[in-house]
Amino acid sequence: MDTTRQGAAVNARGIGVEGPRGWAFRGVDVCADPGSLIAVQGPSGSGRTCLLLALAGRMRITEGHATVAGFPLPKRMGTVRGRTALAHVPGVADLEPALTVGEHLKEQALLGRRLKNSLGGSLPWGRRHKDATRARVHAALAAAGLDPDTLPKGLRTAVRDLERLEALRLSIALAVMHGPQLLAVDDVDLKLSAAERDLAWQLLRDLAQAGTTVVAVGSDAPADALIVRTSSAGTRSTGPADAPGTAGAHGTGPDTDRAATRQTTHPNHTHKEAAADAFAETGRA
Repeated sequence: MDTTRQGAAVNARGIGVEGPRGWAFRGVDVCADPGSLIAVQGPSGSGRTCLLLALAGRMRITEGHATVAGFPLPKRMGTVRGRTALAHVPGVADLEPALTVGEHLKEQALLGRRLKNSLGGSLPWGRRHKDATRARVHAALAAAGLDPDTLPKGLRTAVRDLERLEALRLSIALAVMHGPQLLAVDDVDLKLSAAERDLAWQLLRDLAQAGTTVVAVGSDAPADALIVRTSSAGTRSTGPADAPGTAGAHGTGPDTDRAATRQTTHPNHTHKEAAADAFAETGRA
């Protein structure tokens, strides 16, 4: 994992995504420095996954203005996709239940090699490359807090035999292997116990503190996260405890109130539809 790349700054003003079934979300403001932990919260059907995909360059915004790592969306979606990674997004970035942990890691390493070659890089299949790949895999596992020795069959453990938190850690390890500037994670704390939720959010906080900007959908974000809410009552981003003057925070006021009145959601815009829209826009991530 490349630990030298700085995280991506995220700036969005009044962004929204409209599809054939109506608005997925609308009126979203985000202002986050590199290395921020951004938590997307809101009821099911309020466009949380679509917002996640939009900020990662996988879904085209249809109103408003946004930049990620300094690149404008939707104009530079391809560039943003090259600097971001997805984890744990149903229908878009799934683990294959029949494959083992080791097979997933090997596949991701091969994908990274293909990407570098397509960009004109050189990765010879010699001992030096194998050592570099092994180091990259170990670094990604360490960053995600996944120790293969604790798994039932080590790297030969099938995904279907992983606990939910272990599967989340594997998905994150695969996503961070090639050093993205922004990591987008869906349903961080879905069906986890209270203790597991704390561990999951601590993992994301650690990644952010190490420099990677993290955008995550979940309900129990830590108090120091930048909160972006999607709901029928409006969409706004807040700093820790809505503290005035916090970097990247938006308080209430005329502009925020106007943005809130624009917020609409479509109750039938589900995970599957978000995935379908992402496929239509960019292909499988």
